[in-house]
Parts: sequence; C-alpha cells; structure tokens
Amino acid sequence: MTDHVPPVSGTAGGAPVDGPAADVAAVTARFGAQLHEAGVPVDPGRSERFARAVTLMRPRSLPELYACGLATLVSGPDQIEIYDRLFAAAFGISTQQSLPISAPLPAGEPGPRGDSPAPATAAAPPNRPGASLDARPPEPGQEPDPQELGEDMPWRTLAAEAERLAGRDFADLSPAELLQLEALMRQRALATPPRRTRRYRAQSAGSRPDLRMTLREARRTAGEPVRLARRAPRLRPRRLVVLCDISGSMEPYARAMLQLLYCASQGKAANQISGAGTGATGRARAEVFTFATRLTRITAELAAARPETVLARAGAAAADWSGGTRIGASLKEFNDIYGCPGLARGAVVLIISDGWETGDAAQLGQQMARLSRVAYRIVWANPRTKSPRYRPEVRGMAAAWPYCDAVVSAHSLNAIDDLITALAGSS
Repeated sequence: MTDHVPPVSGTAGGAPVDGPAADVAAVTARFGAQLHEAGVPVDPGRSERFARAVTLMRPRSLPELYACGLATLVSGPDQIEIYDRLFAAAFGISTQQSLPISAPLPAGEPGPRGDSPAPATAAAPPNRPGASLDARPPEPGQEPDPQELGEDMPWRTLAAEAERLAGRDFADLSPAELLQLEALMRQRALATPPRRTRRYRAQSAGSRPDLRMTLREARRTAGEPVRLARRAPRLRPRRLVVLCDISGSMEPYARAMLQLLYCASQGKAANQISGAGTGATGRARAEVFTFATRLTRITAELAAARPETVLARAGAAAADWSGGTRIGASLKEFNDIYGCPGLARGAVVLIISDGWETGDAAQLGQQMARLSRVAYRIVWANPRTKSPRYRPEVRGMAAAWPYCDAVVSAHSLNAIDDLITALAGSS
C-alpha cells in the first residue's frame, strides 16, 4: 500500500487516526483486526482489499464507506450484524469527518466522470440528513442514530442481488456478476468420502487393542493393567481430482467452476470441516487440470492466486483456453502421466464437460473404463443435463456415461448442492 491515499480520520479499532496524513492501510488493518476478534473471518488479504477499495472508490459518505467494507470484509449474511456494530463504533462516533469531501484526488488516479451517473451507494436516502459526512457528528458518549448509520442504505440489496444471481445459469452471468457470487461460493465446501490410512489413533471403542498405551498407563497402577486401551484406523478425506473442460462451448461454466473450486477451498465452510475425525466426509485436497486440445495442470496457479486474479492466472496457464475439444486424448494423457501412476488411485474424480468430443469417441470410452478401475468415484458435471429432456446422444457423453457414478448439471450456484452431494457419495 504505497499509493497516495486520501486523508482519513476516525477511531477505527479505538485508536485515533485523525490528521491529514493518516494511513488508510493502518485504519483498515485495525478495523479488520477488530472484526477478526469478533468472529468475522477477516485475514490480511481482505483488509488489503478493503484498503484498495477505499483508495480506488474514494467514498464521499458513510454509506459509501460502509459499502466498501461490506463488499470486501463480509463473506456471509450472519456476519452483517457484527459488522454493523463494529462499523458504528469505529466510524460512527467521531469528532471529525471520516472522509473529507473536499479531499483532492491523488495524482494518477481517475475520478468520477462528470457525465457518468453517480453510483447507487453514493445517494443518501431521502429524509436522512445524517447520511452526509458534512453532517454534525454525535456528541462524545452519545450513541449514534441508526438512521445516520444508514439502516436503509442500499448495501442491504447486495445480499439480495447475490441470492438472485445464484439461480441464474452461469452462461448468462457477466464476469462482474460472477464475482458477486464469491461470498456465497465461500459458504460451500467440497467434501469427499473418507479412506482408511495405515496410521492409528486412540479410541475407546476401537477394534484393535493398543498394548503400548495399555502398558504405559499400567505404570500409574503399580504395573497392573486396569484398563485395556484400544485404537482405530485414522480416516482422511479422499483426494479430489478435477478435470475441467475449457473449450469454447464450456468457457462460461469453466470460469464459474474454477472460481467455485478456489472459493470453496478458501471459505469459512471448508475451514470448519476436519478431515482428521471419524465423520463421513472431510475437506478434499483438490488437484485441478484443464483440457481443451491438451491437458494442463493448474493446481499451483490456483493455490498462489488471489480472489481477483484466480481466473486470469488459470487462463494464462492454459494456452488452449476456448479452443477445440479432445476429451479422449486429454484423458489418455492424464491416465498415462498422472492418474494411473497414483494421483487418481482411490480418488474422487470430477469431470466438468458437456461431452462434445471432436476426436475419437471410442478412445474416450476406453480411457473412462481405464480410469474407473483406479478411481473410487467418477462424477461428471454436464450443464446440458439441466433439461429434463436431455439424453446422452452426443458421441462423447454416450461413451463416458456407463462409467460415471453420478451425472449432475452444476449449471448454477443453486445447482451446486447436487454436485456437493454427488462428490460426498450420497447419491
């Protein structure tokens, strides 16, 4: 955060930051730390995005500043109440204006065009004089008026807009609309069935006696083994291997699914799932490949990306993005180099494609049969199957269909629940 930033004043985090040279990064970092302590999963990356949003959007009022924080710091509807309370404490009770309207634009940064309409969050609701930053701040010790904090401001429509977009087909969403689904995607977690490992852990109802632990505990009872310790095998979630079709016909769905894979692995829901327990499912370790005319492994690119750059990095790594479709040849390359040597053994394999094969359909059938002999489960996500009249009549899909354990559409965010169920082995 070395860019020139507008003057900021306030009390974020309880520390005064008044003065023309106040640092936006310091203010947003303190505010993010308070949210994190209150239970909102705010990390340094989100605080950085909040600071960047303030620098670029140049909020002129509390409603605009609130909207910047809501879009970058909050990832679920259950966190809005905590965010409202801490925002009021950090920026609502102040003896100075939070962001001066007369602050000059920093050099090299574009300002709002004179002929462009004002953003929706810039206009204060009628009959609410406290929305402007020029309004008189509350007296010290006085609780801020909820109306002045923008209880009727348009940020409440952001969550409703995301819910509306969740039911639309991914192919009908623009890149900007797809990004609005990031918070909802983070609430999903892609879980896979467990597998037994060679390691054991202590368990009172375990099937095998643990003689070493029994003798160790016997030292506390004069060498008499009063209790027989037992142990059970450790369970780990199975590896998730994703093969995503990035041909021209699948391009909008590929973008959505890659964003989902990133968000689901980074979100709060995924972090709450433990793979070390004895439950039926756990968070999956995902290996991601893309294919059109050739196979490309992009696991490292997705792991090193940030939310706003994940799709750009994936597109840069795959040179055949929006190209033709050779599913059979790509699947053979995967089986030869990665799958059969070990990556797909005992794993859950997710293939995302519409099945439009331009190569040899017989080769696709042979490679699917080969993959089914080493994989634990094969799930095919085909957005064309959303129609109840769909039949696997195209050559590629007809050849692969007999070897799939489940076929789902996954054409919208609401349809992702079927995919999550299929990966977990519940269907």
